[in-house]
Amino acid sequence: MAIVVNKPIPEFEANATGGLKVSNTSHLGQILVLYFYPKDNTPGCTTEAMQFRDKYKDFVKAGATVFGVSRDNMKSHDDFKAKLELPFELIADTEEKMCHMFGVVKNKIMYGKKVKGIERSTFLIGADGILKQEWRGLKVPGHVDEVLKAVKLLKKAA
Repeated sequence: MAIVVNKPIPEFEANATGGLKVSNTSHLGQILVLYFYPKDNTPGCTTEAMQFRDKYKDFVKAGATVFGVSRDNMKSHDDFKAKLELPFELIADTEEKMCHMFGVVKNKIMYGKKVKGIERSTFLIGADGILKQEWRGLKVPGHVDEVLKAVKLLKKAA
Protein backbone atom coordinates (compact mmCIF):
# COMPACT_ATOMS: atom_id res chain seq x y z
CA MET A 1 0.00 0.00 0.00
CA ALA A 2 1.45 3.34 -1.04
CA ILE A 3 1.46 6.34 1.22
CA VAL A 4 -0.48 9.46 0.30
CA VAL A 5 -0.24 12.98 1.72
CA ASN A 6 -3.25 13.85 3.93
CA LYS A 7 -4.08 10.17 4.49
CA PRO A 8 -3.19 7.94 7.46
CA ILE A 9 0.05 6.01 7.05
CA PRO A 10 -0.51 2.26 6.58
CA GLU A 11 0.27 -0.29 9.27
CA PHE A 12 3.92 -1.12 9.80
CA GLU A 13 6.19 -2.35 12.55
CA ALA A 14 9.96 -2.05 12.67
CA ASN A 15 12.87 -2.46 15.08
CA ALA A 16 15.02 0.50 16.02
CA THR A 17 18.19 1.03 18.02
CA GLY A 18 17.70 1.26 21.76
CA GLY A 19 15.48 -1.86 21.64
CA LEU A 20 12.52 0.16 20.38
CA LYS A 21 9.67 -1.18 18.29
CA VAL A 22 8.23 1.49 16.03
CA SER A 23 4.83 1.18 14.38
CA ASN A 24 2.21 3.32 12.71
CA THR A 25 0.49 3.70 16.13
CA SER A 26 3.50 3.78 18.51
CA HIS A 27 3.86 7.56 18.29
CA LEU A 28 0.27 8.77 18.00
CA GLY A 29 0.01 12.08 19.80
CA GLN A 30 3.50 13.09 18.64
CA ILE A 31 4.71 14.56 15.37
CA LEU A 32 6.91 11.99 13.67
CA VAL A 33 9.80 12.70 11.29
CA LEU A 34 11.00 9.66 9.34
CA TYR A 35 14.04 10.32 7.22
CA PHE A 36 15.18 7.61 4.82
CA TYR A 37 18.83 7.57 3.81
CA PRO A 38 20.94 5.25 1.64
CA LYS A 39 23.68 3.96 3.95
CA ASP A 40 25.39 4.40 7.32
CA ASN A 41 28.87 5.97 7.27
CA THR A 42 28.68 7.48 3.79
CA PRO A 43 29.45 11.20 3.32
CA GLY A 44 25.95 12.53 2.50
CA CYS A 45 24.24 10.32 5.09
CA THR A 46 26.74 11.30 7.78
CA THR A 47 26.19 15.00 7.04
CA GLU A 48 22.40 14.58 7.11
CA ALA A 49 22.50 12.62 10.40
CA MET A 50 24.73 15.28 12.00
CA GLN A 51 22.36 18.05 10.88
CA PHE A 52 19.36 16.23 12.42
CA ARG A 53 21.52 15.68 15.54
CA ASP A 54 22.46 19.36 15.77
CA LYS A 55 18.81 20.48 15.48
CA TYR A 56 17.40 17.61 17.57
CA LYS A 57 16.56 19.77 20.61
CA ASP A 58 14.58 22.11 18.32
CA PHE A 59 12.61 19.17 16.92
CA VAL A 60 11.83 17.91 20.45
CA LYS A 61 10.82 21.42 21.54
CA ALA A 62 8.45 21.54 18.55
CA GLY A 63 6.91 18.23 19.67
CA ALA A 64 8.55 15.92 17.11
CA THR A 65 10.24 12.54 17.36
CA VAL A 66 12.93 11.86 14.73
CA PHE A 67 13.89 8.47 13.29
CA GLY A 68 16.47 7.71 10.62
CA VAL A 69 15.65 4.71 8.39
CA SER A 70 17.94 2.66 6.16
CA ARG A 71 18.49 -0.93 5.06
CA ASP A 72 21.55 -1.28 7.30
CA ASN A 73 21.43 -3.84 10.11
CA MET A 74 21.21 -3.08 13.82
CA LYS A 75 24.98 -3.51 14.43
CA SER A 76 25.77 -0.98 11.69
CA HIS A 77 23.14 1.41 13.13
CA ASP A 78 24.46 1.05 16.69
CA ASP A 79 28.00 1.83 15.50
CA PHE A 80 26.85 4.79 13.35
CA LYS A 81 24.72 6.17 16.20
CA ALA A 82 27.58 5.87 18.73
CA LYS A 83 30.19 7.33 16.37
CA LEU A 84 28.10 10.44 15.62
CA GLU A 85 26.52 10.64 19.11
CA LEU A 86 23.03 10.69 17.60
CA PRO A 87 20.32 11.49 20.19
CA PHE A 88 17.59 9.81 18.09
CA GLU A 89 17.05 6.17 17.14
CA LEU A 90 17.71 4.50 13.78
CA ILE A 91 15.32 1.96 12.24
CA ALA A 92 16.88 -1.12 10.63
CA ASP A 93 14.69 -1.88 7.61
CA THR A 94 16.79 -4.83 6.45
CA GLU A 95 13.86 -6.46 4.63
CA GLU A 96 12.96 -3.14 2.91
CA LYS A 97 9.34 -3.31 4.11
CA MET A 98 9.19 0.37 5.11
CA CYS A 99 11.31 1.41 2.13
CA HIS A 100 8.81 -0.17 -0.26
CA MET A 101 5.79 1.10 1.68
CA PHE A 102 7.10 4.67 1.51
CA GLY A 103 8.20 4.19 -2.11
CA VAL A 104 11.85 5.17 -1.60
CA VAL A 105 13.50 2.19 -3.34
CA LYS A 106 14.75 3.43 -6.70
CA ASN A 107 16.97 2.18 -9.47
CA LYS A 108 20.15 4.24 -9.49
CA ILE A 109 23.25 4.28 -11.63
CA MET A 110 26.39 3.88 -9.54
CA TYR A 111 29.77 3.72 -11.23
CA GLY A 112 28.00 2.88 -14.49
CA LYS A 113 26.03 -0.04 -12.98
CA LYS A 114 22.31 -0.18 -12.30
CA VAL A 115 21.71 -0.75 -8.59
CA LYS A 116 18.68 -0.67 -6.34
CA GLY A 117 19.10 2.00 -3.71
CA ILE A 118 17.29 4.26 -1.29
CA GLU A 119 16.26 7.69 -2.54
CA ARG A 120 16.99 10.20 0.22
CA SER A 121 13.51 11.20 1.42
CA THR A 122 11.80 12.60 4.53
CA PHE A 123 8.22 12.17 5.71
CA LEU A 124 6.37 14.31 8.23
CA ILE A 125 3.55 12.51 10.03
CA GLY A 126 1.15 14.45 12.22
CA ALA A 127 0.19 13.55 15.80
CA ASP A 128 -2.99 12.07 14.29
CA GLY A 129 -1.02 9.50 12.23
CA ILE A 130 -1.70 11.32 8.96
CA LEU A 131 1.10 12.03 6.48
CA LYS A 132 1.35 15.82 6.32
CA GLN A 133 4.31 16.39 4.02
CA GLU A 134 6.96 14.53 2.06
CA TRP A 135 10.30 15.46 0.54
CA ARG A 136 11.65 13.08 -2.10
CA GLY A 137 14.97 12.91 -3.92
CA LEU A 138 16.23 15.74 -1.77
CA LYS A 139 19.63 17.32 -1.36
CA VAL A 140 21.13 17.51 2.15
CA PRO A 141 22.06 21.25 2.37
CA GLY A 142 19.22 23.22 4.00
CA HIS A 143 16.89 20.23 4.18
CA VAL A 144 16.84 19.76 7.97
CA ASP A 145 15.96 23.44 8.47
CA GLU A 146 13.10 23.07 5.99
CA VAL A 147 11.72 20.03 7.87
CA LEU A 148 12.03 21.84 11.21
CA LYS A 149 10.10 24.81 9.81
CA ALA A 150 7.34 22.44 8.64
CA VAL A 151 7.22 20.78 12.10
CA LYS A 152 6.86 24.18 13.80
CA LEU A 153 4.04 25.18 11.41
CA LEU A 154 2.30 21.88 12.07
CA LYS A 155 2.55 22.36 15.84
CA LYS A 156 1.23 25.93 15.54
CA ALA A 157 -1.76 24.69 13.50
CA ALA A 158 -2.61 21.97 16.08
